Amino acid sequence: MKHIGAVQVVVTADDHDREPTTAELEAIATETPLIVAEVELLDVQISLLDRPGSEWDTRRLRRARRKVLAARRELTNRGATVPGVVA
Repeated sequence: MKHIGAVQVVVTADDHDREPTTAELEAIATETPLIVAEVELLDVQISLLDRPGSEWDTRRLRRARRKVLAARRELTNRGATVPGVVA
Protein backbone atom coordinates (compact mmCIF):
# COMPACT_ATOMS: atom_id res chain seq x y z
CA MET A 1 0.00 0.00 0.00
CA LYS A 2 1.25 3.48 -0.87
CA HIS A 3 1.45 6.22 1.69
CA ILE A 4 -0.62 9.25 0.67
CA GLY A 5 0.80 12.48 2.03
CA ALA A 6 0.48 16.18 1.41
CA VAL A 7 2.66 17.60 -1.31
CA GLN A 8 2.66 21.08 0.19
CA VAL A 9 4.16 21.83 3.57
CA VAL A 10 1.13 23.69 4.89
CA VAL A 11 -2.15 22.40 3.55
CA THR A 12 -4.70 23.50 6.11
CA ALA A 13 -3.16 26.74 7.33
CA ASP A 14 -5.65 29.56 7.37
CA ASP A 15 -5.49 33.21 8.41
CA HIS A 16 -8.06 32.45 11.09
CA ASP A 17 -5.80 29.83 12.69
CA ARG A 18 -3.09 32.27 13.69
CA GLU A 19 -2.58 34.22 16.90
CA PRO A 20 -3.30 37.97 16.96
CA THR A 21 -0.39 40.20 16.06
CA THR A 22 1.09 42.75 18.42
CA ALA A 23 -0.60 45.56 16.49
CA GLU A 24 -3.98 43.82 16.79
CA LEU A 25 -3.52 43.32 20.53
CA GLU A 26 -2.56 46.99 20.96
CA ALA A 27 -5.67 48.05 19.02
CA ILE A 28 -7.84 45.90 21.28
CA ALA A 29 -6.17 47.34 24.38
CA THR A 30 -6.73 50.86 23.06
CA GLU A 31 -10.44 50.23 22.46
CA THR A 32 -11.06 48.31 25.71
CA PRO A 33 -12.54 51.30 27.63
CA LEU A 34 -15.04 51.85 24.82
CA ILE A 35 -15.92 48.16 24.68
CA VAL A 36 -16.49 48.05 28.45
CA ALA A 37 -18.66 51.20 28.33
CA GLU A 38 -20.74 49.80 25.46
CA VAL A 39 -21.25 46.50 27.32
CA GLU A 40 -22.39 48.42 30.40
CA LEU A 41 -24.84 50.46 28.29
CA LEU A 42 -26.17 47.28 26.72
CA ASP A 43 -26.60 45.75 30.17
CA VAL A 44 -28.70 48.72 31.29
CA GLN A 45 -30.78 48.64 28.13
CA ILE A 46 -31.45 44.91 28.52
CA SER A 47 -32.47 45.35 32.15
CA LEU A 48 -35.06 47.95 31.09
CA LEU A 49 -36.64 45.86 28.31
CA ASP A 50 -39.37 44.19 30.33
CA ARG A 51 -40.20 46.82 32.94
CA PRO A 52 -40.74 50.55 33.12
CA GLY A 53 -37.74 52.52 34.24
CA SER A 54 -37.65 54.34 37.55
CA GLU A 55 -35.79 57.55 38.24
CA TRP A 56 -32.74 55.50 39.27
CA ASP A 57 -32.90 53.48 36.06
CA THR A 58 -33.05 56.68 34.04
CA ARG A 59 -29.97 57.98 35.83
CA ARG A 60 -28.15 54.69 35.29
CA LEU A 61 -28.99 54.75 31.57
CA ARG A 62 -27.89 58.37 31.23
CA ARG A 63 -24.64 57.62 33.07
CA ALA A 64 -23.91 54.63 30.82
CA ARG A 65 -24.53 56.74 27.69
CA ARG A 66 -22.18 59.44 28.99
CA LYS A 67 -19.47 56.81 29.58
CA VAL A 68 -19.78 55.60 25.99
CA LEU A 69 -19.58 59.16 24.67
CA ALA A 70 -16.57 59.92 26.87
CA ALA A 71 -14.76 56.77 25.73
CA ARG A 72 -15.47 57.62 22.08
CA ARG A 73 -14.23 61.16 22.64
CA GLU A 74 -11.00 59.87 24.19
CA LEU A 75 -10.36 57.54 21.24
CA THR A 76 -11.12 60.30 18.77
CA ASN A 77 -8.78 62.72 20.53
CA ARG A 78 -6.01 60.09 20.42
CA GLY A 79 -6.53 59.71 16.70
CA ALA A 80 -7.65 56.10 16.92
CA THR A 81 -10.30 54.86 14.55
CA VAL A 82 -13.52 53.62 16.08
CA PRO A 83 -15.32 51.08 13.91
CA GLY A 84 -18.97 51.81 13.29
CA VAL A 85 -18.76 55.45 14.35
CA VAL A 86 -19.22 58.15 11.75
CA ALA A 87 -17.56 61.44 12.59
